[in-house]
Amino acid sequence: MLSEDEIKYKKLENLKCELFNDNFENFKRYGIPKAQLIIADIPYNIGNNAYASNPMWYKGGEISNGESKLANSNFFNRDEGFNVINFMKFARKMLIKEPKESGKAPAMIVFCSWQQMPMLEAQAKKEGFNHCFPLFFIKKTSSQVLKANMRIVGATEFAAVFYRDKLPKFNNDGHMVLDHMNWEIDPGYPKIHPTQKPIPVLKKLINLFTDPGDVVIDPTAGSGSTLRAAAELKRNTYGFEVEKAIYEKAKKQMLSHAELSLV
Repeated sequence: MLSEDEIKYKKLENLKCELFNDNFENFKRYGIPKAQLIIADIPYNIGNNAYASNPMWYKGGEISNGESKLANSNFFNRDEGFNVINFMKFARKMLIKEPKESGKAPAMIVFCSWQQMPMLEAQAKKEGFNHCFPLFFIKKTSSQVLKANMRIVGATEFAAVFYRDKLPKFNNDGHMVLDHMNWEIDPGYPKIHPTQKPIPVLKKLINLFTDPGDVVIDPTAGSGSTLRAAAELKRNTYGFEVEKAIYEKAKKQMLSHAELSLV
């Protein structure tokens, strides 16, 4: 019989990191294992007003130069019409079952706008996620410079943690973890997606809710930053990105910045 240390070593021996150019709704065809943690950055449904508070709306960021090609455009093709119902069903099916022992239950983290939180919480409860609490990420500055003379501008990001009944695995190492965290940027990983989440932020969350060898899934992988963060922390990780151009960029950047095996 293998010792606990030998079991841990075997879990880390053949780690997987796979990014699929497909919709997460087609997950069954890939036979991926169920996850300890799901992290998703879902569309905020901003529509063609996506760049309205950002200097990128104008050529060179200057109002006097007139509107850029980004004016009146979405962040990406699927920014609207995201199927939250199917997303929550995916999460129910792809998170591991709650184990009998305490401190081992899975969780899901969803980056979203604060306006989406009540809707997400209501839909999550329909799929058995009976508990939810918010997370707040504090930025050093705001991208809403065009609105700085009209109102208090946003300099925060939001996420919600969902779990079923038992408290999820939580590796705080004896330290108090507050519900607000700094939005730490990693300049070493190029930005290839307009709503890309920073590696340091993702690593902190992955470290809190998983152990080495656990499985992390990102059903809306975008730039692949979740996969890279998870792989560097010795987690098995799988992601789905439906946009071919973004998928190709993510695959190229991940392979050039980390020794990861991608499909």
